[in-house]
Amino acid sequence: STWSNDTECRLALKPDGLFLAAILGGETLKELRIACTIAQMEREGGISPRMSPLAQVRDAGNLLSRAGFALPGVDVDRYTVKYNSALELVEHLRAMAETNALFQRSHILKRDTALATAAIYQSMFGLEDGTIPATFQVIYMTGWKEHSSQQKPKRRGSATVSFGDIRKQFGSNQD
Repeated sequence: STWSNDTECRLALKPDGLFLAAILGGETLKELRIACTIAQMEREGGISPRMSPLAQVRDAGNLLSRAGFALPGVDVDRYTVKYNSALELVEHLRAMAETNALFQRSHILKRDTALATAAIYQSMFGLEDGTIPATFQVIYMTGWKEHSSQQKPKRRGSATVSFGDIRKQFGSNQD
């Protein structure tokens, strides 16, 4: 399990050692997921998950805490890559050895469903220049193996300034 691997990583680090990881997040290939779901509903009357489940940002932070990392941090980047077609995107995924995850549930995506997916993708997400966007969300996780030299969190309730005072000082766009 992922939690076990994170715990093993922490144990392998020297005191005050840094754990750094980058994983694909849940927004990855959202356009392809939507198009494939619609195509399967239209062509097959139901859906079968075609892609591995991906982590959400909150899950990454929880994993770091559960694994015992000190000072956990999570950051996210989103990249959009343009492809000439959904078929070109699938070829790129195949070259990255990602098609096993893509086709793990039902070994073969029916040809008419695959073609419908490509057409729906182009129709829903196609750009003016004829390309399609593919979103890749990367979640970066950092955590430190505990060490006595690290900063410690302040005791709950020890703040000397309230968020209300900060809001008054800097104003708010929430009104």
